[in-house]
Amino acid sequence: MNVLFVCTGNICRSPLAEGILRQKYSERNIQGKIDSCGFEPFHIGDSPDHRAQKVARANGIDISSHVSRLFRMEDFEIFDQIFVMDSYHYQSVIRVARDETQRKKVDFIRNVVFPDQNKPVKDPYYDNFSAFEEVFEQLDEACGRFAESITQHSGL
Repeated sequence: MNVLFVCTGNICRSPLAEGILRQKYSERNIQGKIDSCGFEPFHIGDSPDHRAQKVARANGIDISSHVSRLFRMEDFEIFDQIFVMDSYHYQSVIRVARDETQRKKVDFIRNVVFPDQNKPVKDPYYDNFSAFEEVFEQLDEACGRFAESITQHSGL
């Protein structure tokens, strides 16, 4: 299953989610494309925030080679699932979707753990390192459950 994560600038939450899910896929031998992007152009071409890299590294994940990019319309064609971090991202992606098939691909990442509750992953950018640790924990739990569901449904 091909998965895209969307956040604001693509330097904190979505690259963390991308790195975490890559690790989960690798551990379970799941095949699929995993990527992340943002909806605001502030950080196009940038590496992930140093705090995101630090919390990832502390958990055995290297996201340092990630380069921030914007959401593209062709992402709807490439990815089976598009996970967003909060309602702003959800509305941004839904607004550009051309049809119901594309809209059905979009969901809040934390709905994997808390179905239909649309709980956000808070933006840690303006907070201290502990906020990045909290975001990592939330994303790790959700990505773990998502990878587990793929494994169960595919018989891997």
